[in-house]
Amino acid sequence: MKLSFKEKASYGLGAVGKDMVYMLSASYILYYYQDIMGVSAVAMGIILMAARVFDAFNDPIMGVLVAKTRTRWGKFRPWLLIGTISNAAVLFIMFSAPPALNGKGLVAYAAITYIVWGVTYTMMDIPYWSMIPAFTEGGKEREGLTTLARSCAGVGSALITIITMICVKNIGQGDERLGFQRFALIIAALFVLFIVITCVNIKEKSTVDVEAPSVGQMFRALLQNDQTMIVVAAIVLINCSLYITSNLLIYFFKYDFGGETWENGYTLFNTFGGGIQILSMMLFYPLLRRFINSLQVFYVSFVMAITGYAVLFALMCMGWTNIFLLFIPAFFVFAAFGMLTVLTTVFLANTVDYGELKNNRRDESVIFSMQTFVVKLASGVAVLIAAVCLSICKLSDDTSVAAQASDSSIFILRMTMTVIPIAGLLLAVFLFRRKYILTEQKVEEIAEQIKTKRGTSGL
Repeated sequence: MKLSFKEKASYGLGAVGKDMVYMLSASYILYYYQDIMGVSAVAMGIILMAARVFDAFNDPIMGVLVAKTRTRWGKFRPWLLIGTISNAAVLFIMFSAPPALNGKGLVAYAAITYIVWGVTYTMMDIPYWSMIPAFTEGGKEREGLTTLARSCAGVGSALITIITMICVKNIGQGDERLGFQRFALIIAALFVLFIVITCVNIKEKSTVDVEAPSVGQMFRALLQNDQTMIVVAAIVLINCSLYITSNLLIYFFKYDFGGETWENGYTLFNTFGGGIQILSMMLFYPLLRRFINSLQVFYVSFVMAITGYAVLFALMCMGWTNIFLLFIPAFFVFAAFGMLTVLTTVFLANTVDYGELKNNRRDESVIFSMQTFVVKLASGVAVLIAAVCLSICKLSDDTSVAAQASDSSIFILRMTMTVIPIAGLLLAVFLFRRKYILTEQKVEEIAEQIKTKRGTSGL
């Protein structure tokens, strides 16, 4: 039975909520604790990276727990709801650091709340994405729902990048610390509401019922699924490139480009970029798919992103101060990342079928736990790189306007924002071209083989 409009809309709404929460943490946690609360950039970078190392153990274990879950509501929805409520609460606490804390106490507060936030986010993110192969058939239905979910996730991310600084300034009445606290509370409440709607309206279809794996079996299954590992590596490199830019963008506008009214330029740029990213998922990607296959769209997206970064760096070095000129490279970069986000999820979903055929077990939660981990790993690596950059550049709230930042500091900031992402993208496309084999024809062949195999075994 095909998915109804209500099911699709409910699933998409959940993606909006969860990516609003994720983007608020991924893009503003460094700024909140470094610029507003006064924690050193290097300390924050180490904290965020250490949290990702912890997730290396936490995420696969969460995948096992989801796989072992058996309830009358299914194995995904209970964890989705529990994880959402707890993550929303921790989000608010994380952006509510007590003003009286300082020094080691503030560092400890940031570390504990961020690690707990990552654990609770995993509790809901793994079951959310694992549901795709569990209640869709392969091929067009799965790709269509993935495109919708990623588009809605892009809407959530874009909304945060567009409205955060405006809302923080207004609802905090000029007090950024109070503004972030109140804004986090609003986003947390919306997150819970949207996921509740998802849980009420989405039900799993019957899937292959196999014995839940142990942690050891989990890691063996992942290592034996070479296609999952290739997609995972690509996701790390792609997202790391994007998050380096997104983490440093606010500093670029505050200390390099925007001057005293930097918030206006920052908001305008993010509004344009967010809109393009959403359009790329909902319009550009489906349009390109009419003419070329998904792998070709994938490589076109890489060319667009690299070109955009190169043009952006050139404009920075030429000293252009017209924000509308920055829209030219922004179009290529944001459009490319929008399409890459959809495609990596589609490719990862396809490796579920590949793994079932190769390893005789269907591990949705196992494989999608890797997506959760690697996206957070990419975020952690990106924040560490951004923190080192900020430390070298000595950029902080004491540097109140762009004129006070040195030329060498600004050049390092520009290089980190553009050249490092280009290197990451080139490595990703090199690995993918050499190792990824799941073409559309191959995916269809695997789907037919699995159907035949299930029919033969009576599943």
